[in-house]
Amino acid sequence: MEIIVVDGAREADTLDAVGHPDVIKLPSRRGRGVQMNLGAETATGDILLFLHADTKLPPNGLTLIKRCLDDVDIKAGAFTLSFDSAPLLLRMTLPAHEARCRLTRMPYGDQSIFMKRETFLQIGGYANYRIMEDADLMRRMKKAGMKIRILTEKVRTSPRRFEEKGVVRTLSENLAIVILFHLGVDPEKLADIYYGE
Repeated sequence: MEIIVVDGAREADTLDAVGHPDVIKLPSRRGRGVQMNLGAETATGDILLFLHADTKLPPNGLTLIKRCLDDVDIKAGAFTLSFDSAPLLLRMTLPAHEARCRLTRMPYGDQSIFMKRETFLQIGGYANYRIMEDADLMRRMKKAGMKIRILTEKVRTSPRRFEEKGVVRTLSENLAIVILFHLGVDPEKLADIYYGE
């Protein structure tokens, strides 16, 4: 098993925080797609797990991933989303998020997407987008007829962004960006909106 941390910040402060000698640390150009492609290119394992820095796997997460991908019909998967100590309003939105995810089979990156390396290469990896790279990847996989499984076990992610900007505002902005992406708006323009640039 390899742990690869890819940091797109100019300061590389995430890499500075990694103390374990066996962790592979990679500075990168900024952008989720770019960073995850670099990590995948560096990895040597048969299974790739894309784990955001503020998300925690369930205790048996790696076993669940292997068991899921032992099914040859399943090409990729992700976990169900939950939050660490989230505001009540945010927790109330989770059932709708989970229903959408199970209906569309299009998980987002904070659900810890995983797949076999051969599948990742076959689909062409992530687009080099700073945002919506996860939706783009899942859309291409579905178009190619690849089956995606959403595990019932939960990852826990930080509600930091919701707490900083407010739950209603953040949910509204996220929804607007998703809609604009599906309407064909350039993801780079969406990233400027999302990051306030």
